[in-house]
Amino acid sequence: QVQLVESGGGLVQAGGSLRLSCATSGRIFGSNGMGWFRQAPGKEREFVAAITWSGATTRYVDSVKDRFTISRDNVKNTVYLQMNSLKPEDTAVYYCAAISGIATLKIVYWGQGTQVTVSS
Repeated sequence: QVQLVESGGGLVQAGGSLRLSCATSGRIFGSNGMGWFRQAPGKEREFVAAITWSGATTRYVDSVKDRFTISRDNVKNTVYLQMNSLKPEDTAVYYCAAISGIATLKIVYWGQGTQVTVSS
């Protein structure tokens, strides 16, 4: 059984930092990478960052470039999202996902999400 479990969300002041973790278990078929997505209240879920299983290639939405860093530890089967210089507009539920490819971002599995709230 595949499980993706996010952690690390919370409340932080603008300009602060958080690191999200996504621990994976089970054999994930059809996936060539992992991604982070977010959904703010009243908005559609949007792509944030992705990384290939090898870690060689990453991709970011423009709004988080130079502030967020995605990484992975294949020994721990965990993907991370380091978020620096957080802004109130980063407030959302953050989801990790197994994706079929870093170009297509087709979702194979979703995690349950973790809330990130940035106060001004």
